[in-house]
Amino acid sequence: MLYDRSCNLGKTMKKLIIALCLILTPYIFCKEKLESKNELYTGKEYSNAFTNPVDNPELPNILLIGDSISIGYTVEVRKMLKGKADIFRIKTNGRYSAYGLQHLDKWLGKTKWDIIHFNWGLWDVCYRNPKSKTQGHRDKLNGTLTATPEEYKKNLEQIITKLKNTKAKLIWCETTPIPEHEAGRKLGDEIAYNKVAEKIMTANDVKINQLHAHALLKLNEIQKAKGDVHYTLDGYKYLAQKVAQEIEQLIAK
Repeated sequence: MLYDRSCNLGKTMKKLIIALCLILTPYIFCKEKLESKNELYTGKEYSNAFTNPVDNPELPNILLIGDSISIGYTVEVRKMLKGKADIFRIKTNGRYSAYGLQHLDKWLGKTKWDIIHFNWGLWDVCYRNPKSKTQGHRDKLNGTLTATPEEYKKNLEQIITKLKNTKAKLIWCETTPIPEHEAGRKLGDEIAYNKVAEKIMTANDVKINQLHAHALLKLNEIQKAKGDVHYTLDGYKYLAQKVAQEIEQLIAK
């Protein structure tokens, strides 16, 4: 009788152990998988756009220049090109073309850049009014345009001269779409300014990243909010795919 009880108890414990294993195995597997994934991106540069990587002399140095849209996709581009390139960016918002021209020498520094991916536009086409209470004092009805097409053209031409002097391969990134209901920007202005930039880049044999068309394909899905030129986290990942692809193509050459 005692033997039977001990045997039954043993069988019960065995069943409990098996049940626990079945419950815990997926958790352990997922935990190990998550930890393994996190180990791929341990540096702060994979969580903060403004934390640049430690230079690996065996990898090409890539510099990203641009406004808040570029800030949004920087970290994802670093992840996508990990082990293929060191992705640096200017430690600020590039704002508008005149601002970029003013600070470009400082941003370029003394680093030997292999590829420079750059953009200005969204700030240039923005109308601002000091009296406006909208974020950034945007006001497309009573505000003043940041840069006329002529001013934009002149600034980009001077910027291109400076960038070509670095001997780096250059990628111009198109300005992303202006959505309906945007407070300080008029629909279609970014298209006109992209055409201005396209002529300059073509004349100077600069590669063009057609990010505008890429963003349009999923604009309603990736837009942060109605009337907002910015994007969701998934939206920035989507933009980063195109940016990383364009950079990788030049690395391959």
